[in-house]
Amino acid sequence: MSIFSWYNLPMINRKQLTARHNPVLNTIDTESPLTVGNGDFAFTADITGMQTLYDEYKAAPLCTMSNWGWHTLPKAKPYTLADVEMTRYDIGGRVYEYAVEEHEGNGEIYNLLRRNPHRLNLARISLACGERPITPADITDIRQELELYTGVLRSRFKLFGHEVNVVTVCAKNADIIGFRVESTALSKGLTVEFSFPYGSHRKSASDWENHDKHLTEAVNSQPLILKRTLDDDEYYVLVNENKIGAHRYELTVSFAKECHLPVLDFKKVLRDSENGWQSFWEKGGAADFSRCLDERAHELERRVVLSQYLTAVHSAGEIPPQETGLLCNSWYGKFHLEMHILHSGWFPLWGRAEQLEKSLAWYENVLPNAIKNAARNGFKGARWVKMTGPEGIDSPSRIATLLIWQQPHIIYMLELIARAKPESERLAFKKRYWNLVQLTAEFMCDFAQYDETTGIYNLAPPLIPAQEEHKPDVALNPAFELCYWRFGLKIAVKWAQELDKNYTDRRFVYMDLAELPVRNGLYAAHQNCPDTFEKFNRDHPSMLFGYGFINCDEAVPDIMWKTIDKVLACWDYKSMWGWDFALMAMTLTRLGRLDEAVDVLLMNTDKNSYVASGNNFQKGREDLPLYLPGNGSLLFALALMLAGYGENQGIIGFPKNGKWDIEVEGIMPLPY
Repeated sequence: MSIFSWYNLPMINRKQLTARHNPVLNTIDTESPLTVGNGDFAFTADITGMQTLYDEYKAAPLCTMSNWGWHTLPKAKPYTLADVEMTRYDIGGRVYEYAVEEHEGNGEIYNLLRRNPHRLNLARISLACGERPITPADITDIRQELELYTGVLRSRFKLFGHEVNVVTVCAKNADIIGFRVESTALSKGLTVEFSFPYGSHRKSASDWENHDKHLTEAVNSQPLILKRTLDDDEYYVLVNENKIGAHRYELTVSFAKECHLPVLDFKKVLRDSENGWQSFWEKGGAADFSRCLDERAHELERRVVLSQYLTAVHSAGEIPPQETGLLCNSWYGKFHLEMHILHSGWFPLWGRAEQLEKSLAWYENVLPNAIKNAARNGFKGARWVKMTGPEGIDSPSRIATLLIWQQPHIIYMLELIARAKPESERLAFKKRYWNLVQLTAEFMCDFAQYDETTGIYNLAPPLIPAQEEHKPDVALNPAFELCYWRFGLKIAVKWAQELDKNYTDRRFVYMDLAELPVRNGLYAAHQNCPDTFEKFNRDHPSMLFGYGFINCDEAVPDIMWKTIDKVLACWDYKSMWGWDFALMAMTLTRLGRLDEAVDVLLMNTDKNSYVASGNNFQKGREDLPLYLPGNGSLLFALALMLAGYGENQGIIGFPKNGKWDIEVEGIMPLPY
């Protein structure tokens, strides 16, 4: 049975649905620490509910992170992208320059700009007892549960024979972490300890060696306010303690970039978390798989529920998320814009458009830098970077500066948010953000090169496709990018028509873009890649995604059918990434191959593993203990599979074999 109730009150019992999948740990699991957070701030805890066993958690570090907490080495301050020795590409009589290669003599500047700014670990908050550090051997009788419906983490264990109960919670509307500790050990010397590292670009975001490079000083005593100074960067920490008898201790810790910190006691932080998360679950979409007979249904429901929680914690902030969210640094804490829609595009589809809408102001703020980025190589409009920090400036990279498939994302995300709004609000929303659509489309059209001989526009070198295996001076007309260019420009034209804007000039070129490259009856990676399935059958099979993630009219279903058959037969699955499986499932769904869609979505392979916390753990990569594009893309795919697209609405992505009795509500079909 499918119930589609977009604006109605929920009928699925959300509390029961989430409770079925509360993560419960009975042992120390260093690959699966649990996190509480609010989208812009997060605290990751070990089995004690704090960060007591910090040294043991190397696979998935224990950090306290925010979207505003960044550090820049003083040595990097004087440099800009203009100081990097550019790589020159002379193609078709035109010279392009990108910060691609690390040239001799320019390596220091190149790497300083890659590594700065980097995200900070704001603090380590841990239990301590005397001079000797607490070790795993000191802890027994463990039971830890994260209550998803309230965002409350409850940890129970014995420490030196004393029972300890810790409640850990993060405010939903402020960057405040709260703790309640109950134990007879509090009268035996058990305390809470704070430690502050220097900034680091590494995974842990922490440098515990250079003590002389940072400073912690008290600027107020009641309540205690600490000022943290790291070179030219600073932030503030407010500690609010409340000892209740000999065996109960409550603590709230506020973090902020400026010295304006709210003072909330533990009960208020707890209430804010409970109310905020209850609202999150009750107002959004849901899918109940409990009546399904397929043995994989429970695991799929677990992944769906936990992915909603995790992306709300890590990927629903005021700036786009990094691929490891607020757990640890990946690529120096910087975020990758080609992943933003995979992290967060599901929010509008599941009735939570405001979670994605929060980040739109960032795109507006960095728009001048996107315009400069386009102009650097003589292009009009705004060119969105791949790898960046809060300032929206490109980072030197052999791949990042040449990637292009992130360009249509902002148009697609805006379209999804607009579709999720009541009809009475859509036109005002489109007027508000037309400038982003217009300037993005202007770059996309100018980037497409007109061939006077053939009368078509090409996506021409230098570029790197979504499948990052190809040389930039060879890649011509990559299949997915051609589809996405058409798709994005069609939406831009539609917006222009609705807003009575001029769209008749040659800036909108989608009608004359090159045809999708076909070799031997299969879609090739790009026009100059005859050996797609022999030498390039690894990484992202992106030639499939123009008829799955989006619905490109130019993609021929029969050719796509044969192409995905070839991919399933020959691709190196270990080289794929977490989001590839979801997007392949979308392609199979649109082709009507429903058994295979479910098989691929839940394929048992290294990069499609989901640990106890729900994190999409990328086995074989030490730098990615979680991979949020995998979680977000799963939910994006499920919107298609559970609600459909265009006129094809309802549960279209599961076999009609009597084993998939799914209840669905509040999920919006994909518009196309």
